[in-house]
Amino acid sequence: MRLNDLRDNPGANKKAKRVGRGPGSGMGKTGGRGIKGQKSRSGVAIKGFEGGQMPLYQRLPKRGFNKPNRKQFAVVNLGILAKFIEDGKIDPGKPVTEDVLVESGLVRRKLDGVRVLAKGDFSAKVDLQVTGASKSAVEAVEKAGGSLTVKSPAAAE
Repeated sequence: MRLNDLRDNPGANKKAKRVGRGPGSGMGKTGGRGIKGQKSRSGVAIKGFEGGQMPLYQRLPKRGFNKPNRKQFAVVNLGILAKFIEDGKIDPGKPVTEDVLVESGLVRRKLDGVRVLAKGDFSAKVDLQVTGASKSAVEAVEKAGGSLTVKSPAAAE
């Protein structure tokens, strides 16, 4: 086999359709756009336009509601908290507050507070003080011999 024997697989390379290149091409004159009208011209993008009929996205009812003053919490899973305690980044002897979590790098920023969730295994005896926690997270911390205090966000400010 030599370099001049190399060929692409049949059908792997397809020539581009050259539109508007005379009648012999079969795609001359109007170039497959039909005749006249807005869509036969260049520079037309009519997304969602239905010829003057009310478009579907306007015919359907609006759904849902976004609460403008909703609280957004930084989420901490117990499994990751346990890993940080094992690695020595958090001292279990002192009370673990939201500021301690931020300093250790577990939480980037507090937002409206920190909420603890029970994902993962937890066995450290720790005094946690956070804005929110799930019931199962409270049970898991107390089962490990620690305490989890939930303070109101207004008191944190």
